[in-house]
Amino acid sequence: MPEERQPSPELFFETANAYQRTAALKAAVELDLFTAIGKGKATAAEIAALLKTPERSTRILCDYLTVIGFLTKKDGRYALTLDSAVFLDGSSPACVSSALQFLSAPMIRNAFADLAVTVRRGTTILPDKGSVTPENPAWVDFARGMAPLMMMPARMIAAEIITFESSAPAKVLDIAAGHGIYGIALAQQHPNVSVTALDWPQVLEVAKENAAKFGVADRYSTIAGDAFQADFGSGYDVVLLTNILHHFDVPTCETLLRKVAAALKPGGRAVTVEFVVNDDRISPPGSAGFPIIMLATTPSGDAYTFSEFERMFANAGFQRSDLHTLGPGLQRVIVSRK
Repeated sequence: MPEERQPSPELFFETANAYQRTAALKAAVELDLFTAIGKGKATAAEIAALLKTPERSTRILCDYLTVIGFLTKKDGRYALTLDSAVFLDGSSPACVSSALQFLSAPMIRNAFADLAVTVRRGTTILPDKGSVTPENPAWVDFARGMAPLMMMPARMIAAEIITFESSAPAKVLDIAAGHGIYGIALAQQHPNVSVTALDWPQVLEVAKENAAKFGVADRYSTIAGDAFQADFGSGYDVVLLTNILHHFDVPTCETLLRKVAAALKPGGRAVTVEFVVNDDRISPPGSAGFPIIMLATTPSGDAYTFSEFERMFANAGFQRSDLHTLGPGLQRVIVSRK
């Protein structure tokens, strides 16, 4: 018979001290430590010399990053793991270290300052409406910091999920566009596509910069304002809803989806990118852990199951919704046809 597992406080201490992992990662990114190792600086002394930091503190940080899985160490020489080389080395085109700008922003940290109070109240302790407060400046940080992280899934959606039956001009509306990468990727993949991005004015400045950077500015226009109040126009072939619905409760989502349906052509598609949880609401782990962020930062946001999304879209006038897996990432894509 297998040996009975003994109780252990390991999970308690790992969780209680988890802030140390965040601090170590943030320090490494700020120091550009991963890029230094990517350049071939392998010993603590070599890394310290490049970073202009003391050897002792550099060694301690590198050892800790090795313990938690960001580096490897052999014979006193450090190296990047595959994930660190791709996503944290500043010379990598897929580097996502800028995402820390948003993930560790004061709004996010403050939202978790007293989670017990949040649970007792049933809503965020942040002022006003938390992360969905109109023109919240945190979304500029989001737009600037998260764009590299979204590039891969955006290109996958544009290449594999959203297709057009002809080369005739097609209109796409990108709601809560943020960095604009999802719409921009569609415009790059499909030369017949023009994109209209909707978001707060200061956020749209980031999206417009990205549209120019990626060569689609001539097919990129904007609508500034609140998605619940702005006039979308009509006749769209596709409406993108990327990471917006989880900020709201079901009735609010359905209100927005009815506007989306009205803006689409007959047969048009709403393409939703979301953290979709299984019916047990505790799997898959990455998506199932997401609702705690919505509890802390929004008045009533949540992560939803596919069956809940199906009902929302059906109640808003859509005929059918299909679920698509998006590579190895946490999020999934729902294509709903009017």
